[in-house]
Amino acid sequence: MRKIAVVAAGGTGGHLFPAQALSEALIARGWRIVLASDERVAAFAESFPAEERIGLSARTYKPRDPVGMALAGLSILRGVMQARAAFRRIKPDVVIGFGGYPSVPGLLAGITLNLPTVMHEQNSVMGRANRRLVSHVKAVACAFPMLQKAPPKVAASAVVVGNPVRPEIRALYEVAYTPPTDDGPIHVLITGGSQGARLLSELMPEAIRTLPEALRLRLKVQQQTRAENMDQARKVYADALVDAEIAPFFRDMAGRLKAAHLVIGRAGAGTVCEFAIAGKPAILIPLAIALDDDQGQNAQVMVDAHGAQMAREHQLTVDSMANALEKLLTNPERLARMAAGARSIAKPDAAERLADLVEKTAAGK
Repeated sequence: MRKIAVVAAGGTGGHLFPAQALSEALIARGWRIVLASDERVAAFAESFPAEERIGLSARTYKPRDPVGMALAGLSILRGVMQARAAFRRIKPDVVIGFGGYPSVPGLLAGITLNLPTVMHEQNSVMGRANRRLVSHVKAVACAFPMLQKAPPKVAASAVVVGNPVRPEIRALYEVAYTPPTDDGPIHVLITGGSQGARLLSELMPEAIRTLPEALRLRLKVQQQTRAENMDQARKVYADALVDAEIAPFFRDMAGRLKAAHLVIGRAGAGTVCEFAIAGKPAILIPLAIALDDDQGQNAQVMVDAHGAQMAREHQLTVDSMANALEKLLTNPERLARMAAGARSIAKPDAAERLADLVEKTAAGK
């Protein structure tokens, strides 16, 4: 009989992408995968490699909202009961939670049924959902060497595995970084992210417009931009004589990362780990409203490795970004050093490391 792993994940790509990478690694080892998430994610995760998708009741709430907290509690309780019924039917060998409120019912059901349970934390600051359950799971894995906001015993015993990434991103670890030549094209990739993307959509074209013309003429910019900002961004780049491709979403992110000489984006855990595996120098702009400054702490890991510069939102201006860009894009040697620093923190085999921990936990070791 093939073993069954229930993967409890959802909410954002930051939770789903690592869960999918782990699932693919486990499938290659002969496991069957069941995805447990909220009804919305379970219904639309067609590409997730699961034999079955279980839609569970789940809900989040805002801090200091007692009504919302009560409603969320009732919804999660209903989801736990749904998950317990499903688990009694499918008899999973292990349950793995990836954080976010959609993962809570599935992971909590596994805990209450005394099943082997594993938790993976993508950020350097443990999320609220994981914080509430972490003391009750059998094993904890994390992406970064530090695990803030976790109980001290958990932080000390957590297994650092990295963030599992998609195979096409993993392959970039084998590609050496080549800095731009003195007079050749310079490829700049700007990713927006799903939260707070307006800042990057509006600021980056303006900052690039202020660069010296000789530098602008060499640029090949690819920028993810909010749909409502696309026309304005195209106009600014055209006026600045910059070769730019603008889109709300890029499907071939691996190919674009491979070509990039410099990447600019938010500092979600998945983004930071993908930049590191690709070995790309970066300018990271943490989302200011992120809870517990998790993006700032993620970015700091790459800054400490000399692989990135961090720009805080409250300090960021068109002039400060333009100044940072000019200093980096005119210094190929520095870009190469940053690329090496970024790659020094990469864990390209994160999916296999996490799969090892899952199998060990399922076996009761």
